[in-house]
Amino acid sequence: MTRIVPVSLGERSYKIAIAPGLIRSGEGRERAADCASGRIRVIVTDQNVADHCAAAISSLAGDGAETIILPPGEATKSWSTLQHLCDRLLSLGVERNNHIIALGGGVIGDLVGFAAAILKRGCKFIQVPTTLLSQVDSSVGGKTAINTAMGKNLIGVFHQPSLVLIDPEFLDTLPAREIRAGYAEVVKYGLIDDADFFAWCEANGADLLGGNRDAQVHAIETSVRAKARIVAADERETSDLRALLNLGHTFGHALEAETGFTEALIHGEAVAAGMALAHYFSARLGLCSERDSDRVAVHLRAVGLPDGLQAAGVSASGTKLIAHMLHDKKMSAGTLPFILSRGIGQAFVDKSVSLAEVAAFLD
Repeated sequence: MTRIVPVSLGERSYKIAIAPGLIRSGEGRERAADCASGRIRVIVTDQNVADHCAAAISSLAGDGAETIILPPGEATKSWSTLQHLCDRLLSLGVERNNHIIALGGGVIGDLVGFAAAILKRGCKFIQVPTTLLSQVDSSVGGKTAINTAMGKNLIGVFHQPSLVLIDPEFLDTLPAREIRAGYAEVVKYGLIDDADFFAWCEANGADLLGGNRDAQVHAIETSVRAKARIVAADERETSDLRALLNLGHTFGHALEAETGFTEALIHGEAVAAGMALAHYFSARLGLCSERDSDRVAVHLRAVGLPDGLQAAGVSASGTKLIAHMLHDKKMSAGTLPFILSRGIGQAFVDKSVSLAEVAAFLD
């Protein structure tokens, strides 16, 4: 049975459809065609997806959509690839009312969403996420961006998709490392404001990572329902509510920058280490108990995710990591808000954190 999660944003509202076999059965193509009121013009994917999911591309292409294949990896979220993609879309005659399908992980979703937002001042697009990380997080909410040498996701816009199609069968094509990285974002939703879901993760995380389909569907649906609720209440992060989704990301983005946005530390691993650091730091400040910070770290380690700097392979000084944080897009009037915690499921935004204190903690 297909599960439908609505994202309520007035005229920008859309639906998230979740079902194993959604693409293979043809239901995904039908939903995409209904959403687009006709033929899909272009599918954008990367070489890894093209190599492993040819049947899915054929199913979505239907009556002959063009396919653009980009290189895989974080380096694809760049100015040069954005220009290349826009030029290709223009050469194919994409019009404003056409729908572009973003078939891939977070890199493809972010890049294609940004291209759709700026092409002819705004085209439409459909997210078909193929990684656990993109299925539970980046495909929902309309954040699109590319990276620069100064940091991650610093150039981008909010541009909501018209539809999100989530098929857990894509997860069968992923290496274990990618599944673990995506699982970090699942854990995040429990740590933000759902202690019961974090407890579910502790009990069922191993089954999810081992391929248990029921566990995967439950985790995906729970995660996107949580994100849809937050996005509907704070679409453009104008209050502290949506900012809570950045739990682990301020620390994590600094770790990614330090490792050069390479395969040495992929995004979900950086987020995991960042969430552990946020809870360790919260415990040091007396905001949450050491029992809770240890509980977070124990679970991350149990599923093979890093729980701090050493486990993430980062040996930089606190001062150097703070230098990366100074380029964070959330900086305002010289202040960087941190997502800290008063306990499991009790994350909050703290805008009074001393960067010098953070540097000392990281050291």
